[in-house]
Parts: sequence; structure tokens; C-alpha cells
Amino acid sequence: MEQRQLGGSGLWVSRIALGTMAWGKDTEEDEAADLLATFADAGGTFIDTADIYQGGQGERILGRLLPAVVRRDDMIIATKAGHCLDRRRPADTSRRHLLSALEASLRRLQTDYVDLWQVHVYDPGTPLEETLAAAESAVASGKVRYVGVGQFTGWQLARYATWQRALPGASPVVSAGTEYSLLNRDCERELLPAAAACGVDLVAWSPLGRGVLTGKYRTGVPRNSRGASSHMAPFVEPYLDERGRRVVESVCTAAEGLGVSPLAVALSWVLGRDRVAAACTGPRTVAQLSEILVAESVVLPREIREALDDASAAPG
Repeated sequence: MEQRQLGGSGLWVSRIALGTMAWGKDTEEDEAADLLATFADAGGTFIDTADIYQGGQGERILGRLLPAVVRRDDMIIATKAGHCLDRRRPADTSRRHLLSALEASLRRLQTDYVDLWQVHVYDPGTPLEETLAAAESAVASGKVRYVGVGQFTGWQLARYATWQRALPGASPVVSAGTEYSLLNRDCERELLPAAAACGVDLVAWSPLGRGVLTGKYRTGVPRNSRGASSHMAPFVEPYLDERGRRVVESVCTAAEGLGVSPLAVALSWVLGRDRVAAACTGPRTVAQLSEILVAESVVLPREIREALDDASAAPG
């Protein structure tokens, strides 16, 4: 699998990231072990998790699997902090919360450090310099190697990166997580230009449009799909509208012409976008992961890429 440099730093990651959001809920531990082994065998190195995934279960399962399935040093482990598990406030990026969350993540992951630690959300209730100082303290301690952000707007990323550069010796932000697919191109308006200006690369999550771009929902909601799940249906439903149907049909037409799967077309489109270092996918089964791994090598012809650009353009 191709490895890409993240944000101009010394950190290189596989351009497919293995997401763990469903681990402990839709994906049991034995299934997660098979996913991890298959991913590593294919050359995948980038594993994405967060302290809030299933109340920390994603990290716990990954922590138990790391020494048994793969070599820790061969993997790039990315986790996040900033959301509040107890929901007393929607976000907390104070020094107290972030450093406590980091220690808890390390215990669950059963590791001494994380390769990429991401400030998951922007917290207007905490001074930015306090958040930055906490991140720098984590790097200086050796418990964090690189720092990124997630769910930031363009101006929030620019403010964070600018303040960070003003701190002598501070570690620059290298990545920004964002939803990005043919069904959601919102990041192109503000976040993408800000990332380019700040030298930050994107980690695109839900590159398959929450599964809709695979074409599985063309004739209805399959019984065993996320769209049929009570806890995931609200996540999928926004893309099952008329615009979503038109985009999916364009993807399927392109796939038929190229002799590849709709998944391969959708994934290749994202991987070919400017500033996208990696696409974070969340397969629930080895069969799904295997299809993603096959699709990773597909390159879209310029004419098809441009046609998909037009078909997925936002109204107005």
C-alpha cells in the first residue's frame, strides 16, 4: 500500500486508514483481529481511533490486539481527545481534560505513546493558548509524536496553526480530519484552502459517503446494512435523498465503464483530491476491507474525474 507524508512532517502513513469507530458495537473483537491482520498484511499502517468511540472500547480492543496481531512499532496509531464522555459540556480542550484524556487513552491502548494525537473538536470555552500548551506538553513528554485536529472549520484551523507557529519550538499541526466524499464536499469551501495555506494535510473520513456510494442502497435498504441499524440509520439517511441518488448513479455509470466497483470509483476520487493524505474507512468485515484494499490501486481517468466533479457539485 502506498505511504504518504503527512503535513510535510517526518510522519508517513498508509493512504488507507483503518477506522475503529464500530469496534465493540458492530464489530466484535475477533472480527477486529481479522481486520487488523488483513490490513497489516496489505501494507496498511495507519489506524484511527478516539477516546469516545464506544466509550473507549475502540481503544481497549485495539490495545489488546496490538501485541497479539501486529508489531506496535509497525503501526501509526492515531487517537483523539476533546469531547466529554460524561456530556457535562460538549467539548473540553483544557489542559486538565486533554492531559487526563491522553493518559486514559494510553492505558486503554496499552502503549507508551501515540503517533498522532488529534484535538477532536474546537472548544470556544478554553483559551487557545492553553490548548496549544497542553498539546506541546504532551509532545515534550514523549507520549505524543505528532499533533493534528479534527472537526475544525477553516478559520479555526488557521487560528490554531498560526498560534502554534508563534510558540518557539512548538510542534506544527500536521493533519485535519474531515468528512469528504462525492456526497459531502463541504470542506472544499473553507477547510481545504486553510489547510493548503497552513501546510496541513487532510484525513478524509466517510470517503464512501457513509456507505451510500457503494451502491448498496440503490434499490432499498439492505437488511444487514448500517442504514437498517437503529443506531446508525440517522447517520446514513441524509444521503438517501434525490441528490444522493443522482450522484450514486453517476458513480455506478463510471464504475461500469471502467470495469471496477462503485466503491473503487468513490474511493479513488477522494484519494486523488488535493491535500488528502489518507482516507479513513470503517469496514465491519474482512470482505468489506478486502474490497477496499483492491480498490486502493484504482486511478480514475481525468475525464471521469471531471464528470464526477460536475455530477457532485453543490447546487448554486
